[in-house]
Amino acid sequence: MQILIVEDDPVIRRELKVLLENADYQTTAPDAFEDVAEQVFLSNPDLVLLDVNLPRASGFDICTRIRERMEVPVIFLTSRTDSMDELTGILKGGDDYITKPYQAPILLARIGAVLKRTGRMQEKEKTLFTQKNVTLDILKCSLSYEGRVTELTKNEMKILHLLFLHAGEFVPRLDLIEELWENQIFIDDNTLSVHITRIREKLKGMGVSDFIETRRGMGYRI
Repeated sequence: MQILIVEDDPVIRRELKVLLENADYQTTAPDAFEDVAEQVFLSNPDLVLLDVNLPRASGFDICTRIRERMEVPVIFLTSRTDSMDELTGILKGGDDYITKPYQAPILLARIGAVLKRTGRMQEKEKTLFTQKNVTLDILKCSLSYEGRVTELTKNEMKILHLLFLHAGEFVPRLDLIEELWENQIFIDDNTLSVHITRIREKLKGMGVSDFIETRRGMGYRI
């Protein structure tokens, strides 16, 4: 994921660049601000971190220009704390408004949330996985094998997604339980076993056996 940092303070710009690159983002951080919108058009980033107070133009005006040609997510990062400025930023097309001084974990979380909400994260993520001629389709929430297709529940898809991501390795039961935790009040060992059993039944219905291996004390593997 490519993030364009538009920040005229060199210290903050450097801090942001280090923070984002440590979080596995690619960054571009120009130090010239003659035509920021044009730089955005040329670099075509996945997200823009945009300061409001820039030397040659307001970040609000730059966002307006960007919105005339692109739907790239824009997060305003500014020392302005007035609620009217935040409202202006949103009305100008910003996706979020974060005030300085920012907390690094919160900034990263909000960047991730904007990327997910705007669909950028999904566009970059792999959505098809194949092992032993069995294909998991994340977008369709389905499994397919030799022309036969079966639908999955959301939890079944999450379990299989983690197993496909770690194909050839045993995934501990606790890791799978934590993967399901997001949308559940409580997930226990028995609930996980029920899901695994149902997945195996669906695989068997497509003519696939012994696809998921169980090893006591280690977890599951495909």
